[in-house]
Amino acid sequence: MTSAHFRGGGGRRRGRVRMAALGASLLGLLSAYLVATMGNAAAAEVVVSQGKPTTSSSDEWAGTPASAATDGNTGTRWSSQFSASQWIKVDLGAPTAISRIDLNWEAAYATAFTVQFSNDGTTFTNATSTLRGNVGQQTITVSGTTRFVRLNLTERALSLYGYSLWEFQVYAGGTTDPTTPPPGSAVLLSYNKPGVASSEQNDVNCNPCTASKAFDLDPATRWATSSTTGWVDPGWIYVDLGATAQISRVELQWDPAFATAYKIQVSPNASTWTDIYSTTTGKGFKEVLNVSGSGRYVRMYGTARSGPYGYSLYDFNVYGTGGAPNTPPAQPADPKFPATRLVFQDEFNDPAGTKPSTARWTYDPGFPQNGEVQYYTENSNNAQMNGQGQLVIEARKEASNGREYTSARMNTSEDFKFQYGRVEARIKVPKGNGLWPAFWMMGADFLTGRPWPYNGEIDIMEVLGRNTSEAYSTLHAPQYNGAGGYGQKYATVDLSQDFHVWAAEWDSKGIKFLLDGNQVFYASKATVEATRGPWIFDHPFYIILNLAVGGDFPGPIDASTPFPARMLVDYVRVYQ
Repeated sequence: MTSAHFRGGGGRRRGRVRMAALGASLLGLLSAYLVATMGNAAAAEVVVSQGKPTTSSSDEWAGTPASAATDGNTGTRWSSQFSASQWIKVDLGAPTAISRIDLNWEAAYATAFTVQFSNDGTTFTNATSTLRGNVGQQTITVSGTTRFVRLNLTERALSLYGYSLWEFQVYAGGTTDPTTPPPGSAVLLSYNKPGVASSEQNDVNCNPCTASKAFDLDPATRWATSSTTGWVDPGWIYVDLGATAQISRVELQWDPAFATAYKIQVSPNASTWTDIYSTTTGKGFKEVLNVSGSGRYVRMYGTARSGPYGYSLYDFNVYGTGGAPNTPPAQPADPKFPATRLVFQDEFNDPAGTKPSTARWTYDPGFPQNGEVQYYTENSNNAQMNGQGQLVIEARKEASNGREYTSARMNTSEDFKFQYGRVEARIKVPKGNGLWPAFWMMGADFLTGRPWPYNGEIDIMEVLGRNTSEAYSTLHAPQYNGAGGYGQKYATVDLSQDFHVWAAEWDSKGIKFLLDGNQVFYASKATVEATRGPWIFDHPFYIILNLAVGGDFPGPIDASTPFPARMLVDYVRVYQ
């Protein structure tokens, strides 16, 4: 890990990470969100496995029994003995027509398993082909009538351990599209409704962190108790829904200043409160609470803090029926991958010496950050076509504005911004100590004054010239940025020897990063919210290409670094 890295002209700041692969301990903090949202996926679907008799081939110890996987509590789990051949099964009590299975894996997931059916609990038949699990939520569509459902586990992700499941849920019923709320189902009631809190922070560190920020659906803003009077217990915040409502779900996205003990309360008058949920084991990050209560006002009442600070929430979302809800802004539909509708492209086919088209690209000259030693220019000798269908971004050893090196940085900020789709570029990177080519995106609200990292940053590709056989893909946000960004370093071939295609497939569920068609990292929105902090990538971004020289991430240049150094870009394309 390293200190934070910032990049960008005109005061732009961006973070860098050398190695932000997730540890198993973080991956174990899987939120109730991963189960609760899927549990509401279809109007007619119901969980038929909860509380039903559940057995397994083995249990790791008495504290992780098979029944913990079907108890509806995402804070308990089943884990097996440390061997490859294991199973877990649930008895539904009677033959049942089931529609899907939701699994919530801990870090010890199965890399090979099948779903099996039986009506006698002894003879099982495969209901699926061999499947591969993943950390976090996994949904499996099935069809058939059965009394017993078994997971037959044959290959482990962690060879030193067994298998571990937070939840094993079997559903029966309809197949309503989970993205379309069925008639009469719960809706968001709290969006842009008035909020009141025990205190609010409004100073240089949090300006303003008022109660309203918890109800604005902006994951980069938050409410916090006052830094002068609010670092005490209790601390609370409530929302006025405008009319009496039936509350069925509350979602809390915590700042690191979270409540370890708190209540969810309802009231008809903001004076007399009734508890509908209570915990003394709050874990922070994202908590999804299935509740039942009626009232016009809904309050989070914190009684114990996670640390010396106060209470702080990025989001406090209340769902149910009734109230007087405001309609949230519509989000674009998710693209279906492989996306085929081309919405942006530059093939760089202009004659040799031609500068990049200002109809697509904006030059971004100026001094760099991150300890880099170049000056970014608008000169054609730093960015021009080579006449062979490629853009050349060239770092040169030449004096400019008090620097000894020049290079180029360009973006689509004035001409093209987009939300969701597949963005890809075919690039050949340079080799040499201190060189730092990048293909990345910045949240477009940066252009209207939102500072980094609150706007969000998506690094599709970074390569360090000192080792061109590895690359990085990383996300940066308020709770994970710089050296603590959420991403992956991955080993590969020597990338400086040929062109390679880097791509990101981005939708409302997450971002898949690919190199030459192979997935190198997947950032799941649900997992990030449950283990790192708010997901701030559901808004427009713009594309950036640049080649940096030196800096605290790639390290210094030396006598062996070749100049001029060239980053070649064959094309940039975006599909939706």
